[in-house]
Amino acid sequence: MPAAPDLPARPVLSPEVAEALAGGRPVVALESTLLAHGLPRPENRRAADDVEAAVRAGGAVPATIAVLDGVPHVGLTADEVDRVCADPELAKLGVRDLPVAVALGRSGATTVSSTALLAAAAGIDVFATGGLGGVHRESVDTFDESADLTALSRTSLVVVCAGVKSILDVPATLERLESLSVTVVGYRTTSFPGFYVADSGSALDWSVADAAEAARVFAARRELAPGAVVVANPLPPDQQLDPGLHDRVIAGALAAAGEAGVRGKDVTPFVLDHLHRASEGATLAVNVRLVLRNAELAGQIAAELAGLSHR
Repeated sequence: MPAAPDLPARPVLSPEVAEALAGGRPVVALESTLLAHGLPRPENRRAADDVEAAVRAGGAVPATIAVLDGVPHVGLTADEVDRVCADPELAKLGVRDLPVAVALGRSGATTVSSTALLAAAAGIDVFATGGLGGVHRESVDTFDESADLTALSRTSLVVVCAGVKSILDVPATLERLESLSVTVVGYRTTSFPGFYVADSGSALDWSVADAAEAARVFAARRELAPGAVVVANPLPPDQQLDPGLHDRVIAGALAAAGEAGVRGKDVTPFVLDHLHRASEGATLAVNVRLVLRNAELAGQIAAELAGLSHR
C-alpha cells in the first residue's frame, strides 16, 4: 500500500501575511472564486490587484486565499494570482470540497464558506467579498441553499459584503441568517443592500456608523459566542446599477438558467456571465466597484480591530 501523502494541517501563509499576523497587524482575507469564476478574463487579473490595493488603502494586509496542488494558501504571490485568474479548469471549492482537493492534490478557488474557514484557521478576523450566497429562489422545491450560511454560523470573523447576490431570495436568506444566529448590521444603513442596487427592499434591525463600531460589535460577538458578524455595505445610489435595468437583466438571466437546465453551484457563474452580456458590461463595472468598496472598508475594520487588541 502506498504511503499516505503529507497533508497540510494548516494553511500555508505567504511571508507577508505570516509577518503581519505574528506582529499583530491587520489582515483581510479575500476569496478567489470572484477571480476564477465571478469576473471575465482579463478583467479578473486587473481586479485582483485593485482589490488588494483597496485593502492596503484601508490600512491592512491583503490575503487572497486559494488551494494550489492540494495546498491551501493564505496570501498569494503575483504568479499564483496569475494562475488563479488564467486557469479555466480551476475548481470551485466550498467547505465540503476542501478535503477532496487537499487529499488528491487538486487546485481550486475558494468560495465564501471555504475562505472563511481557512481565514479563521490562519487567525484572520476580517474577510471582504462581493456578495454572500444564500437561499435560492424556489428553494422550497429544490432545497438549494448556499453553504455560506451555515459556515458563517460557526466561524468567528467579520464579513464585509454588499448583501447577497441578486439572483437569490433575499428575505428568506435574512430569515435563515437569523435562525442561524448570524449577526447582521448595515454600514450606515438599516436597509439591506441588494448587491448591484443599494436597497434590496428588506430592512435591518441594526446598523453601525463607522469601522470602529463594526470592530467593537465583532469583539463583543467573539466574547459571547462563535459565529460571524456580517457588515452589509451598500453602494451609494449614484453608483448602483439602474434599478430598472437590474430587474430586467436579472429576470432574463434566471430564465436563461432555467431553460439551460443549470442547477446548484453552476447557477451563479452562468447568471453572472449572462448579466455581463445582457447589460453590456454594466453589471461587471458595478461588481468591481462594490468589491473595491468592501475591501477598503474591511481594511479599516481590521485596523480598528487590531487597535482594540493592543489596548
